[in-house]
Amino acid sequence: MHSLWKWSTGAGGTACCGPEAIEIDDNFGSTPHAEDERDTLPAEALAASLGCGSPTAVADLHEGERVLDLGSGDGIDALLSARRVGPAGKAYGLDMTEETLALALENQQKAGATNAEFLKGTLEAIPLPANTIDVVISNCVINLSTDKPAVFAEMIRVLEPGGRIGISDVVADDTLTPDQRAERGDYVGCIAGALSFAEYRQGLEAAGFTNRSRCPTWPC
Repeated sequence: MHSLWKWSTGAGGTACCGPEAIEIDDNFGSTPHAEDERDTLPAEALAASLGCGSPTAVADLHEGERVLDLGSGDGIDALLSARRVGPAGKAYGLDMTEETLALALENQQKAGATNAEFLKGTLEAIPLPANTIDVVISNCVINLSTDKPAVFAEMIRVLEPGGRIGISDVVADDTLTPDQRAERGDYVGCIAGALSFAEYRQGLEAAGFTNRSRCPTWPC
């Protein structure tokens, strides 16, 4: 299963989440962004894209905002974010490997995104100062971290008060036992480390995020 989440830091923002269970086989692969947005990106970025949702859609980005994409990979979500926030905004992509950063930089040059920047680092130690980001997004990457509390803590550290997150991630149903999650992990490796819906909410709340409103279905 995967889920799209939108939460805020609790300083005046609104947020929602809408966990709608969808089979994995139907949702992994090239990120399901709108066709008009896909047409603005290099073909190489689309071909290399692997995600499980559209965090740029749930994050509701605006002109002039500063966005951080955790686990930016080929750069598709960071580049779309840069387009949405415009010249007055900024989009950062964070990844830990030289190969993916090199690919993202190539795609950035082809897209002509001068307001995008790609950084090397890990989700658990984001190389940005505190209170410098308006929106944190991530596409099917946080589930791979072995220290998710550290990831949640880093997200709220870099966010401005009132900032928000828009996450698409692999999430396990609350009814699945650890053994059942491990069995599914044999089929798709990233499932084994997935949190349940309840665990995800608890982790975000423990870090300081608030869920001010909840949508009964997705989209909201």
